[in-house]
Amino acid sequence: MSTNREFDYKSITELRHLLDSRAISSYELTERFLNRSEELTSCGVFITPPDDSILIEAEKADEAIRHSNGKGILTGIPVPVKDMESVKGLPFTHGSLPYKNFISDNDSLTVRRIKNSGGIVAGKTNTPENGFSGTTENRICGPARNPWDRDKTPGGSSGGSAVAVASGLSPFSPGGDGGGSVRIPAGFTGIYGIKPTQGRSPRYQTGRGSFNITNNSSPGPLTRTVSDSAITLSIISGFDPQAEYGASTLEVPDFFAGIDADVTGMKAGWATTIGGNPVEPEILDLGERAAKIFESLGIAVEEVNFSPGTYEEIFQTWFDYFCIKGFYVYENDYKKTPDLLTDYFFGYMEHAQSISGKRMWEVNCNMGWYRNYTNVFFDGYDFLLTPTLAVPAFKINDQPAVINGQQVIHPLWGFTPYSYLFNLTGNPAATIPIGFSSSGLPVGLQIVGDMWSEETILSASKRFEDVKPWGQYKPEI
Repeated sequence: MSTNREFDYKSITELRHLLDSRAISSYELTERFLNRSEELTSCGVFITPPDDSILIEAEKADEAIRHSNGKGILTGIPVPVKDMESVKGLPFTHGSLPYKNFISDNDSLTVRRIKNSGGIVAGKTNTPENGFSGTTENRICGPARNPWDRDKTPGGSSGGSAVAVASGLSPFSPGGDGGGSVRIPAGFTGIYGIKPTQGRSPRYQTGRGSFNITNNSSPGPLTRTVSDSAITLSIISGFDPQAEYGASTLEVPDFFAGIDADVTGMKAGWATTIGGNPVEPEILDLGERAAKIFESLGIAVEEVNFSPGTYEEIFQTWFDYFCIKGFYVYENDYKKTPDLLTDYFFGYMEHAQSISGKRMWEVNCNMGWYRNYTNVFFDGYDFLLTPTLAVPAFKINDQPAVINGQQVIHPLWGFTPYSYLFNLTGNPAATIPIGFSSSGLPVGLQIVGDMWSEETILSASKRFEDVKPWGQYKPEI
């Protein structure tokens, strides 16, 4: 089995050139993927690791490449998939013991689109129970571990996918973001991740699984480069007749083709908090330095007070919505197999039952106000900059109770006060790596755009990457 590390950390476009020029074969690349997966066992990348059966798919890809008949840009490239996406014939546990032995009989819309572009689905990556945590621990397997420091969390809920990408296993893994689950692990592991506008990359029929008529969780790519996110966002986006209510019928742009668009003359707001949340000073220091880099690109950056509500109110609105949605979907598990659930997920189900109908109406009214406030903000700005997270990565199962001298709002969610608002509003939001903490851990900056403005976010991100490339930094693993 291949131990050739020259394949590690290659981008999609680099791998495409190597495969099409026959400098490497998909079989060789997939052998290396399998070997690298074993090397990363201690990082808890997978719930269901890939096996040798993917080599059969690699042989098919090589045959297609020989006849210039590849399906798309991902032809022959192994793609690890988060275990919140169903893959026909593979276990679909979503990190929950009640589903440990469940085998899916269908592909999710995201998986179908990856396969239609030639990608080789290669294992199911680690996720917290039902994706309901900002870190990645469950009762099926060990926790996902940050490749920059394996005692630290990579975040979640797409933690296994982020570790796979940050460790050079694959250039791309799809995540899902309902409260920050793409942006959180991207920020903690030093890679790029983007949550598109709600409805841009839909799922099959999920509307019934959400209190709001449109779902607030969106598939989004985790990659090491902005270009690879642009490529894969186009792949997983677009209308489907079986998709959830609210799926966009807009034509999907070629995000990669427009990635080098000029950003000179744009205007950005820099918000140190959203509603007064606590944040560590070194995070703000790195954020302010990054804001100056954007200024050097010809973008007017000004500090803004971005407060559609208080930090506490925004969190509680999202958390109540989050819990009641989970209870609707997983009530049967809560009632019939409570002893199999994680403590945190059981706690969310308990909380959901305390939420009144009046409170849920208030939650929906708050969401409407947040959307209006955000829409008005983007009448005057092209994008908003905030920290991605309030702290660097912390030890596994040791979420900070106090940040910069202030008690956090919730013991499991206090570290990520910048992310969940934009799940309530539906705005696109990305994370770019901007440097390292004093302890050597990656720190990210969030870029939020107006509805359907992924092209602006990607172009601004790419210009930042051009002048401050982060791909040169790799974890020693």
